Amino acid sequence: MSNPKSQKLKARLPRGFVDRSAEEIRASEHMLAKIKGVYELYGFEPIETPAFEYTDCLGKFLPDTDRPNAGVFSVQDDDEQWMSLRYDLTAPLARHVAEHINEIQLPFRSYRAGWVFRNEKPGPGRFRQFMQFDADSVGAPGVGADAEMCMMFADTLDALGLKGKYVVRVNNRKVLDGVLEAIGLGADADTEKRLTVLRAMDKFDKFGSPGVRLLLAEGRKDESGDFTKGAGLPQAAIDAIIEILESGSLEALLADGETLAFKTPGLAALPMNAALSDGFTELKIISELVRGAGYGADRIRIDPSVVRGLEYYTGPVYEAELTFPVTNEKGEVVQFGSVGGGGRYDGLVKRFTGRDVPATGFSIGVSRLMSALKNLGKLDVAEVLEPVLVTVMDGDVAALARYQAMTQQLRAAGIRAEMYQGNWKKFGNQLKYADKRGCPLAIIQGSEERASGEIQIKDLIEGKRLSGEITDNVTWRESRPAQETVRETDLVETVRKMLAAQAEDRSRVARTDA
Repeated sequence: MSNPKSQKLKARLPRGFVDRSAEEIRASEHMLAKIKGVYELYGFEPIETPAFEYTDCLGKFLPDTDRPNAGVFSVQDDDEQWMSLRYDLTAPLARHVAEHINEIQLPFRSYRAGWVFRNEKPGPGRFRQFMQFDADSVGAPGVGADAEMCMMFADTLDALGLKGKYVVRVNNRKVLDGVLEAIGLGADADTEKRLTVLRAMDKFDKFGSPGVRLLLAEGRKDESGDFTKGAGLPQAAIDAIIEILESGSLEALLADGETLAFKTPGLAALPMNAALSDGFTELKIISELVRGAGYGADRIRIDPSVVRGLEYYTGPVYEAELTFPVTNEKGEVVQFGSVGGGGRYDGLVKRFTGRDVPATGFSIGVSRLMSALKNLGKLDVAEVLEPVLVTVMDGDVAALARYQAMTQQLRAAGIRAEMYQGNWKKFGNQLKYADKRGCPLAIIQGSEERASGEIQIKDLIEGKRLSGEITDNVTWRESRPAQETVRETDLVETVRKMLAAQAEDRSRVARTDA
């Protein structure tokens, strides 16, 4: 005979996934509503795509190629076609636009919020499922669309209460491509080696110059002992890349407009090629447009260290970095870093249509941004009161129907309410339940109250406060603290009055604390 205990399942979450509480969900919805408000103000419209796409439609653009399935979670359909959970919201948008290219109006300005999935190594603050909130403009060829995206990004962070605590940093993939070409890694070079260099550069804000040098050379071992193979570049090329990343200004690198001037002794000047020239020109236009619209360098600035890890970017790239210090899990003071970014991806829709369809957009990491707002004390949550509890004093069907009618009466009046559904025979358990839930009021009607057409309404918040001032049972019974007996017909009116009094108390405490 089998042991029943051996058949019990172990309740556990897969690594890299988390459950979300009611508080987190409400805070997220409140934050998303603010973001949506800015996007709508700019004339963007919502769309939604499914979590699963055919794998070939998503494409393989993730930087983490050493993971199984190239960083994505994939399954095979019953017709043996491979499908994958989306790893971002941009590739599905490209499929959507291509599929409806003859029906939609270009430029197509849209926004989307949804869960994305990465088959990557999980770690502190790094999850395999996370939410993104994207905005994209498809069909706009000029860099004016990129400038507007950067401005909308900045306005969104302002709306969330982060004014003065961020900067949107902008670079251009054409500049990066030009640098790679100048050091001998042009378009005809080893694609994987080019990507390894770009990924290494993208780690500059995380690992600094020493870590990037290792990734550009033979490789780097992290704290866990895992080794990441490097690009194997010669020392002169590494010095050139590091100097660009550390420069802080592309203009500082320009000598006579035809070469990039380096301070490193013995490092020959790199020739100005077409990619570099185009990249610099586009960045200059973006800078002039945002300055003309009133966005200073403290909000949007050109920064040569911005790379962005995804392969499909073709022009301007940008990311929003929070600039205030936080304390990490080790007690160290660090910068919070990036909460999202994006760029131009003119070739993504072309994969389906065969024709050029320019596009640009950015993505906000919702969970990371929520963490930043919480750290600053700016994570607003619309107040949601716990329900008024209608207690149960009698379990026969007629009595239960009366209690349920009271509950529905409160709900019909717009008051959040629930009827106790546990073991009603132990009344003390009902009040313990109400206390743990944080219920503001309890509705009580026993046989005596019912016979006289009355109900008792117990103010659980005030009762809890008063209980600390009463030291003996006699005083408790005589005072019956924070409890009113009213006519059953006055249920809704009295509940509203007592909830309003509680709200005023909370407001008064908040004003005092402020």
